[in-house]
Amino acid sequence: MEQPPSYTAAKISLNKRPELPLVWLLPIIALLVSGWLVYRAVQEKGPVITINFPTAEGLEVDKTKLRFLNVEIGKVTAISIENDLKTILVTAQLNHSAETYLHEHTNFWVVRPQIGLGGVSGLGTLISGAYIEVQPGDGDEQYHFTGLANPPVLKRNQQGRSFFLETDNLGSLRAGTPINFHGISVGEILNYELEPANGMIRLTAFINAPYDNFVREHTRFWKDGGINLSAGAEGFKFKTAPLVSLLSGGIAFEASPEDDKAPVKPENSSYKLFDDYEQTNQVIYRNNLLYVMYFKGSVRGLAEGAPVQIRGITIGKVRSINLEVDENSAEIRIPVLVELELERIKEVSGDFVVGNEQLVAALVKKGLRAQLQTGSLLTGQLLVDLDFHADSKPAEIMAGGKYPEFPTTTSSLDQFSNSAKVIMDKLAKLPLQELTLELNHTLQSLQKTSTAATSALESTTTTLHSVDKTVIAAGKTLSNADTTLSAAQQSLSTLKPGSDMHYQLQQMLQELTQAASSVRQLTDYMEQHPDAVLRGKKE
Repeated sequence: MEQPPSYTAAKISLNKRPELPLVWLLPIIALLVSGWLVYRAVQEKGPVITINFPTAEGLEVDKTKLRFLNVEIGKVTAISIENDLKTILVTAQLNHSAETYLHEHTNFWVVRPQIGLGGVSGLGTLISGAYIEVQPGDGDEQYHFTGLANPPVLKRNQQGRSFFLETDNLGSLRAGTPINFHGISVGEILNYELEPANGMIRLTAFINAPYDNFVREHTRFWKDGGINLSAGAEGFKFKTAPLVSLLSGGIAFEASPEDDKAPVKPENSSYKLFDDYEQTNQVIYRNNLLYVMYFKGSVRGLAEGAPVQIRGITIGKVRSINLEVDENSAEIRIPVLVELELERIKEVSGDFVVGNEQLVAALVKKGLRAQLQTGSLLTGQLLVDLDFHADSKPAEIMAGGKYPEFPTTTSSLDQFSNSAKVIMDKLAKLPLQELTLELNHTLQSLQKTSTAATSALESTTTTLHSVDKTVIAAGKTLSNADTTLSAAQQSLSTLKPGSDMHYQLQQMLQELTQAASSVRQLTDYMEQHPDAVLRGKKE
């Protein structure tokens, strides 16, 4: 019979510690790592900010990043519409390191692809999508911001200085308008504002380093946009700006030679913005004299701003041209108000003070007169020319009116017109019809005389042909006479000397010889003087 199994009683030791299984080690390590990651995430997690934008174009939740210098510092976590239904409220979670950037003047804007006159920007966003650029600023700590509709012109890390430009006409100038120095783009306009005190427009201009060192005491800024074509008393003037300035306008500046040793102007210094380059060369004179001039005849071609010159040197300009009518005499006068800038004249002797009325009065007594002259034959513009006319009547500055009157003289064009009128009057008084009839009779007589002379010439030609034939016949006769003489001499040699036949034949030969000599002389004379047939033999 089988025996039942025996059991041994278990002995429990109260002093032995329980062992942890290895399977629990991995969950514990994962828990510790997760806790560390959560702790790091909480530590690295920065503040939450809100930004108002006019539109949410290109923005996406959890995709649109916030960047500073192309380094990601946060992302958009929510996009909603504000209660006023006009703007978009963007909520963004920043990194812990970005907390130092959140100040009152920190700027935010959306970077998208843009094509402008300054070039193409934001092309990288075509692939990565739009992002929000951050530009840290100063001020108090802040967590709610208003985003910029357009990117700021000036980047934070640019080196240079800002200056103020004042003008009364903004024109096509805008933020981002380039500033050129000798054709090089060295800066741009940051912004502009209207000053309520004087109605001037104040532009903030930023000049990049090192070109900002050229902005000194006498530096002058002017508008350098578009094509400038002007016609005046000095002819045509044509000037064009760079292509970018042609399209959007521009500003240029130039360093004056007087500023070689002048110190550099400090930041935020103010300058006047001239409308064009010509105005920058105009020196502002303060010791000016105003005179009124009355010219006889038409002043067509004379415009305001026309130069007043002395022997080609400009010493003033025309201020205004008006029209006056005397009600009593119905006389029409054209007063031309001129401004003389006598500071342009350098003093040589101390007899007169330059700019004083005494100088002008003394010059007028010596024959100084005002006269209209043509400044350009192409444009027909006139200018006022001051010169000495010794044959002019004595005159002086006439005071008593609002402005002293400066004596004038007839212009050279009017003198030419008067001379031409006198000549035309004399021609009109001539008996032109009678002179024409007499001239016709004279021409008919000359025609008859010419016909008679032609007939006489034809007769003379016929006679000369006859003379030529006579000379030719005489030559032939002379040749025959020579032949006859030769034959007679042969016959004479055959006769007996002393006989009657011999004597008669010898006498005949002498007469033939004399006749041949006469014919030869006649022939030679006719060859040398063929006109002897008409005029006879000269003594």
